[in-house]
Amino acid sequence: MIRHAEQRKQRDTTIALINVVFLMLIFFLVAGTVAPPLDPGLSLVETSELEGREPPNALLLHANGTLSFRGFPIEPQKYMKDQGIGPIRIVPDRNVSGSRLIEVTGELRRFGASSVLLVTERVLE
Repeated sequence: MIRHAEQRKQRDTTIALINVVFLMLIFFLVAGTVAPPLDPGLSLVETSELEGREPPNALLLHANGTLSFRGFPIEPQKYMKDQGIGPIRIVPDRNVSGSRLIEVTGELRRFGASSVLLVTERVLE
């Protein structure tokens, strides 16, 4: 007697294809969000010996909460009267309280500053 070979059911390959496409999608999403490294031939400037100076038209907010401009104590109202309306730069001390900083920026805005910009130190990590 002759036996007929059983026909195998063909497996659906679309699930394997979907898995491969999904894994590729995840790979490219992760690879695209990683920041490129700096050029190995790049030498960064060292600023450890550099003397820091504030911008020439910036207000200094000291740790004790006082303001100074070009080495002299000043009040926000007087500064705005002398400097006119426009964006104002403040260089706050790292130890000044946040509430004092908010208070000073609010006063400057009330006296006519169009915007108040904080000058900070930027560190490359």
